[in-house]
Amino acid sequence: MKKIGMLVAVEMDAVLRRYGTAKKVEKRHGFEMHLYDMGAYELYVLRSGAGEIAAAAAAELLIDRYEVEMIVNFGVVGGLTAEMAQTKTCVVEKVVHYDFDTVAYDHCLLGQYMGYPDEFLRPAPELIEKAVALCPELKRVTCASADKFVAGEEAKSALHARWGADICEMEAAAVVLTCDRAQIPCLLIKTVSDGLTQGGEDFGTALGHTSALCLEVADKIIREL
Repeated sequence: MKKIGMLVAVEMDAVLRRYGTAKKVEKRHGFEMHLYDMGAYELYVLRSGAGEIAAAAAAELLIDRYEVEMIVNFGVVGGLTAEMAQTKTCVVEKVVHYDFDTVAYDHCLLGQYMGYPDEFLRPAPELIEKAVALCPELKRVTCASADKFVAGEEAKSALHARWGADICEMEAAAVVLTCDRAQIPCLLIKTVSDGLTQGGEDFGTALGHTSALCLEVADKIIREL
């Protein structure tokens, strides 16, 4: 049976509301895994918590311990342009880990990892194409990812100006990098919770609604992969 991993940061309530009681719940290395039997496949859901380090550890656990064949990361994000209105759902084409900086040592690009041609990390293109075919309303986006919550128009506009990014969040770079190194395809589906001029309070208010919307799209795609 196919094994699909689902990594979530802070949106676990949406998973529990949608899927209900798991077939199995297992605690391992500080994480809690919920296993759902979906008929044609098994869904291994892991809540990482916020941040790149936790997300990388959770992704590695899904790959190494549970031997998933792919990882879907869904979640809520900040919008960096006026176009990225609240509740717009996206599929991530490129990710930049914008606070990864070794420039003073190796003179590479800001955000560029050794062995990569540029500063962008890329989820599996074949999964992106399948997702867009199933949900044509999805906007293809560039994501700025780092261990910081970005709020307010000035900070958000600066990320867009520097990287051409449409959204920002705190886990995508870790998920894509970990999956890429393990040669496991990944897909990132995100929904905007706080727009260009908004911040933490707006994120908190919209979290429940927007995470449910995002999971609805992610679930539709997973069922057809």
